[in-house]
Amino acid sequence: MLRILLVTDTEKPIGELREALARLGYDMLPEAAAPHALPKVVERERPDVVIIDTESPSRDTLEHLAVMNETAPRPVLMFSHDANQQLIRSAVDAGVTAYMAEGLTADKLAPILEVALARFAHEEKLRQRLAKAESELEDRKTIDRAKRLLMERGKLSEHDAYASLRKRAMDAGVRLAEIARRVLEAADSSR
Repeated sequence: MLRILLVTDTEKPIGELREALARLGYDMLPEAAAPHALPKVVERERPDVVIIDTESPSRDTLEHLAVMNETAPRPVLMFSHDANQQLIRSAVDAGVTAYMAEGLTADKLAPILEVALARFAHEEKLRQRLAKAESELEDRKTIDRAKRLLMERGKLSEHDAYASLRKRAMDAGVRLAEIARRVLEAADSSR
């Protein structure tokens, strides 16, 4: 069962939204959060989804959402009456997964929520793939620097420098990039 946090920056009551979500079988966190409390509440309560109900998202709301998205990303649905295209782009940049400018109706909730969850899961896979690719690239750079160092200091060929790193990694039972980091750190500390 999905745990949902409601966030509002309006004075209008959101009891109708809470009741509609509860009827659909979602677990509602007891209190609606104000946008300024979003990062802390998400960290403390760990909801599965955040739904923001707003007349028009303010810059402060989007900033708090961006902070939350950096530290604890979650699928975020935003219901607003403002259909300004630049505002929608800003909301998506801040971490909004689905933005509805038509207003909120109970019959639209479940499909919108499912689309937002699917989109968030897809984006999370892409973020993980990007992080892995960046890490592998960084490892490759570290290995190349360590090879160059061994080639210069030991007068080794590139093949022999790589073979030396690989043997050290196998002997130590660690990854090649870790041995390369150790070689570079040792060289830095001996200067």
